[in-house]
Amino acid sequence: MKVLYFDCFSGISGDMTVGALLDLGINREKFVKELGKLKLPELKVKILKTKKNGIEGTDFSVSMPHHHHHEHGGHGHSHGRNLIDIEKIINKSAIAAGAKLLAVKIFREIGRAEAKVHGTDINEIHFHEVGALDSIADITGAAICLDMLGIEKVYSSALHDGRGTIECAHGIIPIPVPAVVEMLKGSKIPLVQENVNTEMVTPTGAGIIKTISSGFGNMPAMKIIASGYGFGKRDTGGFNALRVISGETPDRAGTGDEIVCLETNIDNMTPEMLSFAMERIFEAGAVDVFFTPVYMKKNRPAVLLTALTNAENEAAVIEAVLKHTSTLGIRRRVSERYCMERKMAAVETGYGPVKIKYAQNGNIKKLSPEYEDCRAIAIKTGLTIKEVYDMALALAPERLKKTRVKK
Repeated sequence: MKVLYFDCFSGISGDMTVGALLDLGINREKFVKELGKLKLPELKVKILKTKKNGIEGTDFSVSMPHHHHHEHGGHGHSHGRNLIDIEKIINKSAIAAGAKLLAVKIFREIGRAEAKVHGTDINEIHFHEVGALDSIADITGAAICLDMLGIEKVYSSALHDGRGTIECAHGIIPIPVPAVVEMLKGSKIPLVQENVNTEMVTPTGAGIIKTISSGFGNMPAMKIIASGYGFGKRDTGGFNALRVISGETPDRAGTGDEIVCLETNIDNMTPEMLSFAMERIFEAGAVDVFFTPVYMKKNRPAVLLTALTNAENEAAVIEAVLKHTSTLGIRRRVSERYCMERKMAAVETGYGPVKIKYAQNGNIKKLSPEYEDCRAIAIKTGLTIKEVYDMALALAPERLKKTRVKK
């Protein structure tokens, strides 16, 4: 499996992310051509190979006339773009469908945080700074890079930020900035505050890494293939760079994989309570949660709650089960499972993009469009969910159509 590890020892920002990803060896001409599909003629990018602290890396920047780079959104109405404006720019472009989906998802994460901080609705927030053309380029550029690299999974270190205050359009604000704090709330993303009197984690950087990373902590065991450095613009008094490391982890397609199975019997909760508990357990990181009818002592009807999780999320899933159910104990066992290799692709239907999950083990192939994407299009267009589902399958790459397995 192709994986990418973000080493955020000096924070993370949009331009640092694009610079680091480009530094892995992406063809710059192809990248600039793809970014140009945004159809923003006033947008000029500069990609410079340079050195800091004796280490070679890439400096990515965007220049536009009469523009000053800030990176904190607000809800002023005299200028700027709202989320709908930004999504139109991205969705009307001809960039790859997967990059579109990711860029929009990142912007929505940042928009949600900014709206919460400013006490307004996400569609009311005007990104007069985060939505500026340079940040559109940073976020879309990062999505394009990840799509070009064909990365299957992303991991990240803890985020390192500075302290003190910083000046933005709203005046003096504390570090970590409010939008970053909002994005980190409840996310379990570790934050380390360094003795550096400047901002190191920007809202754009936080939005990108929160959206793409599957886990935070030490670098997973992997065969290292390449590393890249993206340089920041701030003076931190140290090596202000973001390092990304690409590598491969063992391919488990068709081979044994371990998963933790947690079980408990419950006979005193209503169906509504059990449904709520299931939602919370999924949010804690469970891979799957299901109920099985059972009979307990004295022939009392009950349910067997089973939660499957990986080792990384086990503690959080146990906490969720204990908190949201009436159980007093949980049984645990480690099971071996066999997994097909799974990947996500995206197709453009004309009504919006649809992600398609496809799995393969040798000559066995299975495709499954993402339900939520199909559901959204069906509601918007009046089509049936089956019509959207069949449309997405018909647009899947030819090499994946030999075997179709529907949900």
